[in-house]
Amino acid sequence: MSASPPDPGRTGAGRADPALSIHRLDVELGGRQVLHDVRLDVGAGEFVALLGANGSGKSTLVRTAVGLVPFTGSIRLFGTPVERFRDRSRLGYVPQRAATVSGVPASVGEVVASGRLTHRRFAGLPRAADKRAVAAAIDAVGLSGRTRSPLVELSGGQQQRVHIARALAGEPELLVMDEPTAGVDKENTEALARLLAGLSDQGTAVLLVAHELGPMRPLLDRAVVLADGRVVHDGDPGAVRDAEHGHTHLHSGQPDRLEPLPREGVWP
Repeated sequence: MSASPPDPGRTGAGRADPALSIHRLDVELGGRQVLHDVRLDVGAGEFVALLGANGSGKSTLVRTAVGLVPFTGSIRLFGTPVERFRDRSRLGYVPQRAATVSGVPASVGEVVASGRLTHRRFAGLPRAADKRAVAAAIDAVGLSGRTRSPLVELSGGQQQRVHIARALAGEPELLVMDEPTAGVDKENTEALARLLAGLSDQGTAVLLVAHELGPMRPLLDRAVVLADGRVVHDGDPGAVRDAEHGHTHLHSGQPDRLEPLPREGVWP
């Protein structure tokens, strides 16, 4: 991975660094180049959707952006090169599909509470602020009645909502979500859209990989389309119409094929 240039601190007088800044990003996995010269900024409070056909590199891009995949180029989180970024409480990440939880005895509340660990310097009992954040996150995804339920008793869509709540409990400034509505019904997708709109209005940056824009469309500031690992559109969401998804996104109903993860990313 090439070294990033020194921290600029600020992008200009009185203007804060973007929450996420990607410049000339290349990624090679298994001897195949998956991303080519990708450039992308997400500013504070921006709501950006990432679209593209299956295999276009969307999941690889977001996993690379949060430091899970080796790369060449430059990635900065809040102005800090991703390989030196340590303030993880500012970042929330929801993977495309959580790993299987079969046999894991953790309850919904325990899983969501793990999203507060980056706010606690020392091990010990959760603080009042932690408890409030966990309860609010569980309520936000409509699972307040299942706090004590074992995760294994929930459906796939409900488990996905738990992992969204875990990211929300950390009260991140940048929320990166990979197909968060996969397996989630229409009612809860609309509820998630309202929730993300509120977070964006409060200054949280959101980068969302989406299979369908649906209720997210009117809330977006920008849509970014990948094709064969390259950005082919970055701008008006209205320029990407559902009827045109044949060249931007296949309607197979299946999530993107995940590229194999290396043994280590930027964060072992």
